[in-house]
Amino acid sequence: MRSQRVSSSWKTGSKGEYRKPAGKTSVSDNSTVSSGAYDYPGSYDAINNVSSRFISEDDLPDAASEKELGNEYFKQKKFKEAIDCYSRSIALSPTAVAYANRAMAYLKIKRYEEAENDCTDALNLDDRYIKAYSRRATARKELGKLKECIEDAEFAMRLEPHNQEIKRQYSEAKALYEKHILHKASVALENTVEKLSKSDTKVNGGLIEIQEVRKLDTKINGHHVQPISVASQKTESTAAQDYIKSNRVTRKQELQASVQELASRAASRAKIEAAKNVALPNSAYQFEVSWRGLSGDPALQASLLKAISPTGLPQIFKNALTVPVLVDIVKCVATFFREEMDLAIRYLENLTKVSRFDMLVMCLTSKDRADLAKVWDEVFCNEATPIEYVEVLDNLRSKYHIK
Repeated sequence: MRSQRVSSSWKTGSKGEYRKPAGKTSVSDNSTVSSGAYDYPGSYDAINNVSSRFISEDDLPDAASEKELGNEYFKQKKFKEAIDCYSRSIALSPTAVAYANRAMAYLKIKRYEEAENDCTDALNLDDRYIKAYSRRATARKELGKLKECIEDAEFAMRLEPHNQEIKRQYSEAKALYEKHILHKASVALENTVEKLSKSDTKVNGGLIEIQEVRKLDTKINGHHVQPISVASQKTESTAAQDYIKSNRVTRKQELQASVQELASRAASRAKIEAAKNVALPNSAYQFEVSWRGLSGDPALQASLLKAISPTGLPQIFKNALTVPVLVDIVKCVATFFREEMDLAIRYLENLTKVSRFDMLVMCLTSKDRADLAKVWDEVFCNEATPIEYVEVLDNLRSKYHIK
């Protein structure tokens, strides 16, 4: 190993340390090194500056550019590549649009569960995004979730009532669901009738066995009936056949009525169970789904409303409250909360704090205004209204634009 020697140009200071002169330093192999060779921070900055010339911020991926690239792939029908781009966009900055676009790509390759999940994520970010409702309705139809499919399409139609594509999707979903329910009811009825028919008198070719007719020896109305003659056997057999047919028709009609009654009872029980198990809504969509699920039983709707704190209404509805739901809630409050006027007022007041409430009440139809005026006159501002609530209710009346 070659030893390194210090050049004579290095001099010893007063304290015995070596001082580095200006200029260059020589080593034993005659190589020349600049005085800044060991300046590590300076060297790092120089390398970093060189690297920055090749990698600029414009070259780094961002959520928007990945989404746009995904759109280009989608137009080219390269759906898997589009999904990859949308996934990167979501990883960088999740948006409702990116989720909904990826859901559409999933629909194209028939991955319906992933499409449904993406639409749900999109709606968690923006619960008024029409395309997310529409695409989730499509995914749920393919998954056999017809009731949920109708709910999505109906809610989208409420948000955009003049959207023809949404109207068409809702009509198709509703027709498909009704056909499905009718088919299930028909199959159930046929199975029940078939089981019942097996208990009827057995007939060969529609005629009672003549041998059995010959053995008949019964009493009708207290009179002894002799075995019928051979000449009248065919006539009696035909009469028996007609009686059995008539009896079957009657029993089938009775059975149909019984099935309808059982179905009605089952529906009532299902609504009660649904009310017990319904989760508290945290969005306008969830509220409307639960509210419509309890339609036909206002008492259960009142129970759902009572489970929600009045101050939570603005956060739940945000800017997605619709006129029909607003009117329904006011009517429900007037019917079931008249003995709790303080609570009723809190619901009415917090509804006015929902985003775009003033615009909403301007869209009330003349019938809606008449219904609300009737509610105020007959319930909220009648002679039995406690005096301490009269002024508050009068102020609320003006906020609801009721004359």
